[in-house]
Amino acid sequence: MPVYGLRRGSLRPAPELRSPRPQRQRRNQDCERHRLWRRTTAKTRYLCPRDRKAGTKLPIVIFFYGGSWASGTRTGYSFVGRALAAQGFLVVIPDYRIGPENVYPDFVTDGADAVRWVIAHGGDYDGATDRIVLSGHSAGAYIAAMLAVDSRWFKQSRRAVRGFVGIAGPYDFAPFDVPASKTAFGRWPDAAETQPVTWAGAGDPPTLLLIGDDDDAVRAHNSEALANRLQSANVPVKIRHYAGIGHVGMVTAFARPLRFRAPVLGDSTRFIRALASSD
Repeated sequence: MPVYGLRRGSLRPAPELRSPRPQRQRRNQDCERHRLWRRTTAKTRYLCPRDRKAGTKLPIVIFFYGGSWASGTRTGYSFVGRALAAQGFLVVIPDYRIGPENVYPDFVTDGADAVRWVIAHGGDYDGATDRIVLSGHSAGAYIAAMLAVDSRWFKQSRRAVRGFVGIAGPYDFAPFDVPASKTAFGRWPDAAETQPVTWAGAGDPPTLLLIGDDDDAVRAHNSEALANRLQSANVPVKIRHYAGIGHVGMVTAFARPLRFRAPVLGDSTRFIRALASSD
């Protein structure tokens, strides 16, 4: 499992432990590690910034990728991790079980396991395990939202989650009327139990919801419904709309050549930094 660190102004894969390069290990020793977060084939990818003071604990961002709960890999979204790590965060991108073989709640359970593992071991990577922000795009935003608002997954550990950044996420989409949601959620007996809006309420972490106004895959009412539920419980919520941006464009805006299209990275960074600096 490659682990990324910033070197000479860019992120490059750290060497495999089975064939190490001593010089590179000395430069970024804390990032050149390989860990399983659960006893399955799923792994995490860590990305960390080069320029940081010794002993400084970095805010942790756990990012879940999208793919209709049926596709995607952590390696395919390294560009998001690179972008966030360059802002001074320790970034974790977990893999999780996907369909059609795996359905709700498998991918949420995997996400919860990943967060618990990061809470227990993120300090090994200079991460501040009491300053974690959950984020994700599309289906990944759904996973992050469920972990942020549904206390069943974490119990006491939930206090480590300082915030949630949802990017073009589905949070209020029952009844299931498209193949992806039917496959992932259709077998669950109570559709309401699968919806983030059902669980959102008092005590949930501050939330930033990012919406592409041209998103035809996940409609804006998902974010608006979640925002309304959180606001009614006095949870701080911010919403950002991006004109002319569609569903995929919301995540590709993290890539350096496409950042001019929408300030998704900048808005996420400011929100996460504000949370990290709060008491």
